[in-house]
Amino acid sequence: MSKETETVDEEGSSEKMVTTEVTEKALFSSGIRIGSVAKTAYMKKFIAATRQSGLNIIDINKTLERIDVASKMLSRSNLKNVIVYSRKPYAETPVQKFCELTGAVPVVKRFLPGTITNPLLEDYFEPELVIVSDPFYDKQAIEEASNMNIPVIAICNTDNSVSGVDLIIPANNNGRKALAAVYWLLARSTLLATKMLQPNQPMKYSIDDFETKTEEETS
Repeated sequence: MSKETETVDEEGSSEKMVTTEVTEKALFSSGIRIGSVAKTAYMKKFIAATRQSGLNIIDINKTLERIDVASKMLSRSNLKNVIVYSRKPYAETPVQKFCELTGAVPVVKRFLPGTITNPLLEDYFEPELVIVSDPFYDKQAIEEASNMNIPVIAICNTDNSVSGVDLIIPANNNGRKALAAVYWLLARSTLLATKMLQPNQPMKYSIDDFETKTEEETS
């Protein structure tokens, strides 16, 4: 997913476009590239800079590159056989919106042991691919997928362990705006890869629509 064009604002300064609908400035404001102070050995290569406070900043170009790769993997799968799972409350709306647009299967409740390994369970499912929002919170799904040789795509922050993950999407997986941005970008890229969306066609939902709202915001 390359940065496509530049626009000129009212003051005459240019602004890079990440997609036809989202500017680089808007994407950065979501916090998508804000990592944590901690970093694991494998996530070091995705870090662009470290602030004086110790906060690690994720390389947004690598995030976009991995989203492109993920969308190609998804386009080669039957999306109805793709599970998108997360235990994180902030990921609930992003997961549901992503699945609504792509046809993938959302799982935002507890991932019951045996869901993809025990055919005797009522909720047993045989996915081609599993997507998770955080390897720490979603490790049950990763372990079961790994045991069944099912590929796993995971959104990983700088402090995540990546054992059992086949494709890392480096991004902030803690902030609700950041998760909304990641899943929106992944949905758009997947729809483009599957020809369900044309490059100049707007998405049905905005990044803001993908965001999990607080009770105060929805009341």
